Amino acid sequence: MAKALLGYVGGSDPRLLSEMRRLQQRVQDLESELTRIQSENDALNAAAHHGESLLDGIDIDVPQAEPALT
Repeated sequence: MAKALLGYVGGSDPRLLSEMRRLQQRVQDLESELTRIQSENDALNAAAHHGESLLDGIDIDVPQAEPALT
């Protein structure tokens, strides 16, 4: 009955197994890339936060911008 529910009577199709392995590998590759990108993003956020704290004590006087002549 289980075989009928899955839609086949014979053994496993080698093409189906190959495709499943390929997709599983692709999922693992994408998960690894996601982990790497999240780590990189965390490092960039920490660096940006550290940069903001360095600039907190500095008072920069920026003159008022003048409109561009058209």
